[in-house]
Amino acid sequence: MISPRDRSVITLLLVSAFVVILNETILSVALPPIMADLDLSELTAQWLTTGFMLTMAVVIPLTGFLMGRFSTRQVFSIAMTLFTIGTVVCVLAPGFLPLLAGRIVQACGTAIMMPLLMTTVMNLVPPSKHGRVMGNISIVIAVAPALGPTISGAILSFAPWRGLFVLVLPIAVIALVVGLRRIENVHEATPQPADALSVVLSVVGFGPLVYGLTGIGGDSGAAATGSSGPGPDALIALGVGVVSLALFVWRQTALQKRDRALLDLRTFAVRNFSVAVVLMVVMMGAMFGTVVLLPIYLQLVLGLSTLTVGAMMLPGGLVMGLAAPAVGRMFDRVGPRPLLTPGLGLVVVGILVMSTVGTDTSPLVIVGGHLVMSCGLALVFTPLLTTALGSLPRSLYPHGSAMVGTVQQVAGAAGGAMLVALMSRIAAGVEADGGSHAQGIAAGTSVAFLVSAVLGVVTIAISLFIRRNPQHGAAPADQPEPELQPEPMAATDADEDSADSVAEQL
Repeated sequence: MISPRDRSVITLLLVSAFVVILNETILSVALPPIMADLDLSELTAQWLTTGFMLTMAVVIPLTGFLMGRFSTRQVFSIAMTLFTIGTVVCVLAPGFLPLLAGRIVQACGTAIMMPLLMTTVMNLVPPSKHGRVMGNISIVIAVAPALGPTISGAILSFAPWRGLFVLVLPIAVIALVVGLRRIENVHEATPQPADALSVVLSVVGFGPLVYGLTGIGGDSGAAATGSSGPGPDALIALGVGVVSLALFVWRQTALQKRDRALLDLRTFAVRNFSVAVVLMVVMMGAMFGTVVLLPIYLQLVLGLSTLTVGAMMLPGGLVMGLAAPAVGRMFDRVGPRPLLTPGLGLVVVGILVMSTVGTDTSPLVIVGGHLVMSCGLALVFTPLLTTALGSLPRSLYPHGSAMVGTVQQVAGAAGGAMLVALMSRIAAGVEADGGSHAQGIAAGTSVAFLVSAVLGVVTIAISLFIRRNPQHGAAPADQPEPELQPEPMAATDADEDSADSVAEQL
C-alpha cells in the first residue's frame, strides 16, 4: 500500500521535474532575439538548445549510480541545487559562452531529476496502475517542453530574453526549499564506487558524436574546405564519438558481470525495452528537430512576433496535457500498440502538413499541422515509457530510466542539430542562386520537415514490434536476470486503490 509519505514524494518530484523540463525548450522562441543581441548565426545559437540536451545525455548515465550511492533526498538536493546555480549564471551571463555554461549547469540538474522521478514511481506504484500514473509523468516529459515556446513568447513580448531566466529562478528556489523540507527518503544510500573510465568514455563518446552529426550537412565544413561535403573536423569528431561509445559498451558489459556497471546494458536483453528504445531514438530526433526549426521559420520568414509564435504552440501543448491522464488509463486497458501506431501516424501527418511551408504560408496551416502532431504525441509518450520500463525487473529500473533518458536526449540533440544544419545548408544554396534569406530559410525548413516525416514513417513500422507486457508488468524484485520470463506480480486491492488516489491527486 502506498503511504501518504510516498504520495508526497511523487507529487514533489513531479512538480520539480515540470519546472526543470519546461526550461529545456524555453529558449526555442528566444533564439532569434538572442541571435540579434549577441550577433550569432543559426548554427551557433542552436547550441543553446542542443548543448542543453547533449549535456543531459552525458549526465543521465550517471543517475543510475547516483540513485544507488545517495538517498532520495540527497539526489533531489543535488539536482535542484545545480539547476538553480545554472539559472543564476544565465541571468547574469554577459555573452554567448557564459550563457552556454549556465545552460550546461542547468542541464546537469535536469538530467538527474527525470530518472529520479521515473524510478521512484516505478518502485512505489503497483504495476497494474503504471499507465495511469505514468500518464501524469507524460505531462512533464511532453507537455512541459511543448509549453516552453508559449511561455517564452509571452515573456518576450514585454521583456528581454534574460526575463526567461528571471521567471524560472524564484520557482526553482521555491521548489528546492520546499523539497528539502518535505522530501522523504524512499531508498537509502549504499556504498558504490563509480568507474572513472566509464564516465570518461561516456563524455568523450556523446559529445563528439553530436558535434560530428551537426557538422555533417552543415555549412561549416563546406566553408572550410570549399567543397560540398562535411569538413574533416566533423568526420574526426564523429569517428571519435563512435569509437568511444563502442569502448563504453565494452566496459559496461565487463562491469555488469560484477554489478558495477555505470549503465547496465542487460536492459537490452528484454525485447520490449529494446524495441521501445529504438522507437524513441527515431521519434525524438524527428520531434526535437521540429521544435527547434518552427520558431526560427515563423519569426524570420513570416515575421511573426514572439508572442504570436508562443500562442501558436499553445493548442498543441494543451492537447497533450489534457489527454495524458486519459491515455494512461487506456493503456492500462488495451496495452501499447493500439495507441502507438495511430499516434505515430498522426505525428507523420502533422509534420507533412508543416512541410508545405513557404514564404507566404498561412499561420493557420502551421497551427493545424502542429495540433495534429501534438494529438499523435499524446498517444505515444505514455505507452512508450510505460512499456519500456514496465518490461524490466525492479533491479534494473534505475538503469532502464537512465537509458531511456540518455537515448531521448542524444536523439533529440542529434535530430535538432542535423535538421538545423540541413536547413542552413539549403538556405545557403538558395541565397547563392539569388534567392532572399527568407526564401532560403523557407526552402530549408520545408526539406527538413520532409526528412522528419520520413523518420516518422520509420517509427510506425517499428511500433508494430511492440508487445504488451505480461499482466501486472515487470518481474518481482528478487528476479535479477532480465533474460528470464517475468512472472506476474499480484497487486492487492489496497495497492490499486492507493495508486488510483495518487493518480487523481497528481
